[in-house]
Amino acid sequence: MISKFTKPIPSLLSLLFLALLLGSCSYSTRKSIKLFNEAKNNTYDLIVVPGVPLENGQWSQTMRARIYWSKFLFDRGIAKNIMYSGNAVYTPYVESEVMALYAQALGIPKEHIFTESKAEHSTENIYYSYKKAQKLNFKKIALASDPFQTRMLARFTRLNVSRDIDMIPALFDTLRAIVPEQDSIKIDPKEAFVSEFTPLTERKGFLSRFWGTLGKSVDENAYE
Repeated sequence: MISKFTKPIPSLLSLLFLALLLGSCSYSTRKSIKLFNEAKNNTYDLIVVPGVPLENGQWSQTMRARIYWSKFLFDRGIAKNIMYSGNAVYTPYVESEVMALYAQALGIPKEHIFTESKAEHSTENIYYSYKKAQKLNFKKIALASDPFQTRMLARFTRLNVSRDIDMIPALFDTLRAIVPEQDSIKIDPKEAFVSEFTPLTERKGFLSRFWGTLGKSVDENAYE
């Protein structure tokens, strides 16, 4: 049986074209505000937040932004629960577990934080998180990330995961207001450390990794 995700390996020229195409995809500020205004009138059982690698033992600006945005949605009552998604991909720290630790340090109750640790690509973040969310009996689900990533994943999500998953791209004006330039948030990342680790770049070649970003490497039986 051929998986619905199975396609011929594209040429390098095709991959470069797709890379340029993806690089130009991001929700505009107007579109992001529109999607947020639609989302704020709902209460989601769960929002999915894609992972970001821990950099030199510290959270990056991207990670901070995604976690603060998830906390904002939680504090506003838009999200009841949060699922951070990501395996140890580029560093020996499981991204979802690191983000969960930071989220707890920011004050999000542990009982409202979930992790998904199989994903190694953005498409797998939403695919596997949705699968796990179904097992946990969460019904109303949204993806919450930056405008680029939510826009990039919108079509894949609609066609391959569920049409009922909403997109909640972060609002930059809101982030500027809620994310401090400096903070004293600290965690002990050893709880998320993986001793036997090989980075994705050494396990898979460029074409294979790019194929994964398009969702062609997902395990359809995950969380069955």
